[in-house]
Amino acid sequence: MDLENTLLMIPGPVPVAPRILRAMSKPMINHRSKEFGAIYTESRQILAELFGTKDDVFILSGSGSCAMEAAIGNVIDEKDTLVTIENGKFGERFREIGERYGKVYPVKFDWTKGESIELDKVESALAEGAKAVTLVHNDTSVGIKNPAREVGELAKKYGALFIMDGVTTIGGDEVLVDEWGVDIAVVGSQKCIGAPPGLSAISVSEKGWASIVKKPPYYMDLKSYRKSANREIAETPYTPAIPLFFALHEALRIVKEEGLEVRIKRHVRFAEAIRAAAGAMNVELFPQLNKYSKYSNTVTALKIPAGIDDKKLRGGIKELGVQVSGGQGPLEGRIFRIGSMGNISKLDILSTISALEIVLHRNGIIKNIGQGIEAASNILKN
Repeated sequence: MDLENTLLMIPGPVPVAPRILRAMSKPMINHRSKEFGAIYTESRQILAELFGTKDDVFILSGSGSCAMEAAIGNVIDEKDTLVTIENGKFGERFREIGERYGKVYPVKFDWTKGESIELDKVESALAEGAKAVTLVHNDTSVGIKNPAREVGELAKKYGALFIMDGVTTIGGDEVLVDEWGVDIAVVGSQKCIGAPPGLSAISVSEKGWASIVKKPPYYMDLKSYRKSANREIAETPYTPAIPLFFALHEALRIVKEEGLEVRIKRHVRFAEAIRAAAGAMNVELFPQLNKYSKYSNTVTALKIPAGIDDKKLRGGIKELGVQVSGGQGPLEGRIFRIGSMGNISKLDILSTISALEIVLHRNGIIKNIGQGIEAASNILKN
């Protein structure tokens, strides 16, 4: 496989722009220096804008799952109840993390069928009493964007902390942490922000700070991060992954240059183009939406058409130089997923659709080539 010439169109990691790769090759610096402090401070400031918050934001040397665990481990202990909303693999991950720290009340929806969240079930769980509730804003395993604002309202009504995974929306879709009442939000570096994997960021509200447990995780102790960040020269409490901080800093500068509003519109348009192309090719979208949910604007989950299997479909697309993802867990062999986040272009979207269309045509699934590209092009030209 020619990795240098393969277009990566999966739900992360995403293609990394050359200037971000070059940033990683800078000479090593002292992580307790003014130079590092300036990088850390500016990165945190831009991240706060992407989160839509005036809360504290910190960067962790660990992936999105690290930040998810930090979010739970700092506010939940064995006496606390955590409500976890699950309609995808990453909703389940919140439960699996929560079970290591406290008591969990899972609110489950059948993600093997692409079910959306029903808020009445969430409210019933919160009415039983809980310290916190978790939500994955955009679960890439099923391609559904979940109702963050509404869950925030329920959390406020029942006095629960609202913990939100914004890993695949922050930096690529509308996220309004303060307005939605999110107490702790997390993001990963390798998704919409367009940096390499290995870093994550987390925001904490005043209510969140007031809820910190006596014995939080050692490495992910958020009070330690706050203390270090507030020093005269901002720093992290432990040795950071300096080359990844260089990369994240450059990636965030790219976001700033593009403008968040423009970037969000681009992500929305790219997802709409993929959905339009799928409709033109009679490829069915996987999620079952209700009045509270929406299709994801950063990854599109599609059913594998009858007459072709996962190996032929994704293998054929890969032979044409494009890599897309399959289904996870029980969805393996049933769906495939096209990521459309980060610093990608219209050409990347059209190349992906073209590869899919060719493979479907070669395997007799569609009769003609061109309808998918035409449908996508009509969206992208606007």
